[in-house]
Amino acid sequence: MAQGTGGFLNPQKVLNQLEIQCPSKIAHFGCGHGYFTILLSAMVGQEGKIYAIDILNDALTEVKEKALSAGIANIETLRGNLEVPGGSKLPDDSCDVVLLANILFQSNKKSDIIKEARRVLKIGGRMVIIDWQPTGKIFTSDSGWRISEQEAQRLATEQSFALDREFDAGDFHYGLIFRKF
Repeated sequence: MAQGTGGFLNPQKVLNQLEIQCPSKIAHFGCGHGYFTILLSAMVGQEGKIYAIDILNDALTEVKEKALSAGIANIETLRGNLEVPGGSKLPDDSCDVVLLANILFQSNKKSDIIKEARRVLKIGGRMVIIDWQPTGKIFTSDSGWRISEQEAQRLATEQSFALDREFDAGDFHYGLIFRKF
């Protein structure tokens, strides 16, 4: 388990199921403290690129520090509001993968985040959603706006994504991969 994930999610196990190509350009929406970001940087290779995007400066600072201390040069941090059009600050059709890990439950503007993911993905690109199961206990005071797998699928298909497959994201989360067509 990655330190800081509370034992609820194993980023390496999740990423091993995603068939990440080397090199790739990946946008990690809501990167937080970089538990997925740092691991992804090795998977995309030196020619690949990870865009770590978050609205919190503290989270981006921590990702920068982790990358610097590990000698990682293929991560670019961007402060962005993913709930507004163009909020990621990435060009249209520029990424192979957009990772949404534990971000949708934090927003009541889920459709806007998915629209932004669609905008930055290349045709054939993949959007990966990992989020909390809607039932069960989250050991925090705020469980946010959790949604079911079915609701996540509905939101994605409304934005012209096609479900590629589900994957094992552990006991507390679900994992879905969609393709932009």
